[in-house]
Amino acid sequence: MRRSALDSRDWVFDLDNTLYSAPALYDCIGKRMIAYIASALGVEPDQALQLRERYFHLYGATIAGLIRHHAIDAHDFLAHVHDVDCSVLAPDPELGALIAALPGRKIIFTNGGGGHGQRVLERLGFAAAFEVVFDIEAAGLAGKPQPESYRRLIAAHRIDPARAMLIEDAPRNLAPAHELGFATALVGAAALQPRPAYVHHWAMDVKMLLWDWLAG
Repeated sequence: MRRSALDSRDWVFDLDNTLYSAPALYDCIGKRMIAYIASALGVEPDQALQLRERYFHLYGATIAGLIRHHAIDAHDFLAHVHDVDCSVLAPDPELGALIAALPGRKIIFTNGGGGHGQRVLERLGFAAAFEVVFDIEAAGLAGKPQPESYRRLIAAHRIDPARAMLIEDAPRNLAPAHELGFATALVGAAALQPRPAYVHHWAMDVKMLLWDWLAG
């Protein structure tokens, strides 16, 4: 991407596995999900795990399936499962400086909830670089890749998709953004060859992506 193309753009970032990677934190959240589902539905942990995975793959977020099929209190679930110790994360001033250098608004777009996005950004040390955290609760419990989630983001923050970039680690979350007119960038080891039409840019990690854009 040429530097001239960076101007007047909204930069929409996924959070988990995009701006940081912390398997210990993910494992803790996953265990809390299993325990919550097992207790709320009166099932064994192995059944709770199956439901967690099934609903994630069907709806993009486990809570979407729990609401649809079991009338789970979404806000209680999200607050409980994300009540984890973020001290396993290390501040990342280099990434913070790269994000701050991008001209335009910066927005977090995440399927997390319960204040998770805000706590993670504070721990990473660059919360001030972002205008807002648009999480699954802000999206009315419609999670990516449900198209309604993207439409609600656009409406809530007056985003012009033609002047916006979505940066994600999950390919399936880029397809609806592409359909709506966003530019898209995939980060992570999955290079996807041949590259799908809905993936416009790719890099091994977000720092490489931003270094390349800012140096171009």
